[in-house]
Amino acid sequence: MNDTSSATPPRLLPTIHGPADVKALAPAQLPQLAQEIRDELIAVTAKNGGHIGPNLGVVELTLALHRVFTTPEDQFVFDVAHQGYVHKLLTGRGGEFFRKLRSTGGASGFLYRAESEHDSFGAGHAGTALSAALGMATARDLHGSSEHVVAICGDAAFTCGITLEALNNVVSSTKRLIVILNDNEWSIAKNVGAISRYLNRLSTNSTYNKLHHDVEAFFKSFPAGVEMNRVYHKWKRETKDFFVESSLFEKFGLRYLGPVDGHNLDALVKNLEFAKHCDVPVLIHVLTKKGKGLEAAINSPEKFHGASPYDPVTGESRKPAAGTPANYQEVFGRALVRFAKADPKIVGITGAMPSGTGLSHLAAEVPRQFFDVGIAEEHAVLFAAGLATKGIKPVCAIYSTFLQRAYDPIIHDVALQNLPVTFCMDRAGLSHNDGPTHHGLFDLAYLRCVPNATVMQPKDEDELVDMLHTGLNLGSPAFIRYPRGAGLGVKIKDTPALLPIGHAEVLREGSNIMIWALGPMIQDALALAARLEAEENLSVGVVNARFVKPLDRTLLLSHAACIPLLVTMEDHVVAGGFGSAVLEVLQEADCPVALERIGWPDKFIEHGNNVETLRAAYGLAPDDIYRRVLGRWRNLSTERVEADV
Repeated sequence: MNDTSSATPPRLLPTIHGPADVKALAPAQLPQLAQEIRDELIAVTAKNGGHIGPNLGVVELTLALHRVFTTPEDQFVFDVAHQGYVHKLLTGRGGEFFRKLRSTGGASGFLYRAESEHDSFGAGHAGTALSAALGMATARDLHGSSEHVVAICGDAAFTCGITLEALNNVVSSTKRLIVILNDNEWSIAKNVGAISRYLNRLSTNSTYNKLHHDVEAFFKSFPAGVEMNRVYHKWKRETKDFFVESSLFEKFGLRYLGPVDGHNLDALVKNLEFAKHCDVPVLIHVLTKKGKGLEAAINSPEKFHGASPYDPVTGESRKPAAGTPANYQEVFGRALVRFAKADPKIVGITGAMPSGTGLSHLAAEVPRQFFDVGIAEEHAVLFAAGLATKGIKPVCAIYSTFLQRAYDPIIHDVALQNLPVTFCMDRAGLSHNDGPTHHGLFDLAYLRCVPNATVMQPKDEDELVDMLHTGLNLGSPAFIRYPRGAGLGVKIKDTPALLPIGHAEVLREGSNIMIWALGPMIQDALALAARLEAEENLSVGVVNARFVKPLDRTLLLSHAACIPLLVTMEDHVVAGGFGSAVLEVLQEADCPVALERIGWPDKFIEHGNNVETLRAAYGLAPDDIYRRVLGRWRNLSTERVEADV
């Protein structure tokens, strides 16, 4: 008889097609499944990039959730949802679909309602889970149904104002809600502020739960244990925590359980089962290790929060091709350091994104002039407004998509008071792997209508530095948008230029067609002009618009007076964008010139392999634009011939 005691057990992950398969496993099999999940996460993100650190930290927690609850009947709401990969693997989205994570035709990097019935709520920005879960729980109560609603929130979510607003409303809205506080001490960068320090004290206070547990057990030991437990809770409230200090969350009316080891499946399941049967809202404080299972991710949690493709053995990122220019974030960050060293009134502000925005350089070299306010974009903008009233020159470096969250402070607190705050809006255009929650395709539309705002976009790295210099010296609100990724490799001048506000730059003259382009579309415009000249013998000019607000009306109207066809090109939705600004100027001047506006359609754009793939899917590839502009020119020429006849 053969000895099979040392044989490798069959893999479990390929057998998991839904939550029922997770429940069917024996408890002894769960550690093997957890390891297989970690192996899969590392293999896929090493190839595709992705949020590896957060997901490695929630493997056991997600397994425990699916052991205790039953989705889609019960509903999980993951904050941000960049820790949702494990949930995807356990709900029928493994195999090839997951291996194409963040790529065309593969799984989204976030939870997405259209992707699965197990995704009860989508998100890509922090702080939304508790409010959404509270709404879902309240709707359940109104319907009279019995499903469970669980909000899984990172500790950084509690630095968001919206989460604290929801916390304030829990007990007045529902009696049954389960909140998981996934505490790994990190959002993207190290968490900052009083909430972070409080959670650290709570997680290291071993006395807290022992005292609560002992007192509660004492009351329950009486024959009328349940009734005496009610007496205990009443006694605790009325003695105002004289004997045992309550947690902050209990002051908001939630029962606090924890801290619980987030990698101990047995402890997690027991606490979740207890919470499942509570008749009051419960918060379970779970301590996890971000990046667990990948040493490089543990040692560099900020880098591996959302990693580019990397070597799974060494953790080293895949190196860009030799000669790849510096990215715009790097150029911005180093330029701000140079300006801040020369002027102590210049400060940089980020919302938990020092590395992503390039402000890590300022933090390292001029720390006194650097402020990380946590995931709190509204506060960041208001904080900057306050600084500006006292002669400071604040620079808010916030991704375009995240700045949407601070729209009211932009209008009400900065623009209305005409305060000199400079906004550097990274990720304007596509963030292709991340998808619709992270694409910066709406900022021109939401800024163009704001009085006192100056809105601009550079054609290259050197012009970005010029615009930063211009914004810092403008004396009023300035907004600079620029794309994710590498620049063009343009050398940066030793001395930046002050750009004349509202003046465009003619890069190429033309008499048949004039293309007004913005930012990264300028290179496409130049290539398009050269091709139309070579293949169709057309005289095509190109303008670097630079300013969307104020627009160069004088130059635009001079072109409209003598050039038959104008074309606008922008990396933004067409609705309300740069082309719309041009159209408005022409309409106000009663100019009948033909105008072709090229940009993204009125849709939310999905994730994809790269920008080129997504542009091709929406008719924005170079060949598509060429055919479109040439077709418009030919139609226009035909109309003119017919009119002459």
